[in-house]
Amino acid sequence: MRNDKLLNYLHLHFIVFIWGFTAVLGALISLDAFPLVWYRMLLGAFFVLVFIAFKKERLKVSLKTLLKFAFVGLLIALHWLTFFSAIKVSNVSITLAMMSTGAFFASLLEPIFFKRKIIKYEVVFGLIVIVGLYIIFRVESENLLGIILALSASFLGALFSIFNGILVKTHTSSIISFYELFFGMLCITLYFLFTGSFDSSFFSLTFNDWIFITILASFCTAYAFIAHIYVMRWISPYTVMLTTNLEPVYGIILAVLILGDKEYMSPTFYLGAVIILITVILNGVIKTRNLKSKD
Repeated sequence: MRNDKLLNYLHLHFIVFIWGFTAVLGALISLDAFPLVWYRMLLGAFFVLVFIAFKKERLKVSLKTLLKFAFVGLLIALHWLTFFSAIKVSNVSITLAMMSTGAFFASLLEPIFFKRKIIKYEVVFGLIVIVGLYIIFRVESENLLGIILALSASFLGALFSIFNGILVKTHTSSIISFYELFFGMLCITLYFLFTGSFDSSFFSLTFNDWIFITILASFCTAYAFIAHIYVMRWISPYTVMLTTNLEPVYGIILAVLILGDKEYMSPTFYLGAVIILITVILNGVIKTRNLKSKD
């Protein structure tokens, strides 16, 4: 039993490591954000569909549910578009530091969607996160557009996570993933059709881009999402939360090792990033303890 738990814990770290590597792949792929996300969602939906066929799950859902999936799929598409755009105009380190604010945005959104009271310590933590952001803004003002795009991606990520937290109660993660990826891809396709972006050059990818996009769509999208849901059956939410917060740490370290000088930041930047990360972790620790005390 201990060995099973240890293996699943190591599996969780591997998944978080993969998520951290996603940002590095975004920097390595030469495509702009829009075609990059289109290919990711198209291939991701295909790989999830293969998994669904293997598991013999039923794809049939109601029209009302399809509309919900379509809406969240649009949010995910916008999330990834702003995420990869932030990487393209700034770098991986700045983008992942800003993505650490996801839990802060979630704490603002949850009272609205779940009609719960605003918690005082979350307000305090939110102010501390703002201090961390201010520190980063001061030393990285030339990357203002990247910071704004990454914060937008973080907000959209928190928003679609809340909706998925509701949908997963009545549908499997694979069905949710397939429809959301498919509709997200469809939304970008409609945008391309209206702007006339589909031409021969759109489908002329380099060999390296095909390799990186395939890894992004299969391991970093289809596999990581499904595997993450699986390990949650064996590991406590508290452990999952703490481990998931290591994503920006893994990502920034990988970016420095793989991308080199472009990712080296000033000590002040890392101070702001650490303030945000520690605040997010403390928020999760306190929230989990409060939930345990109610049980």
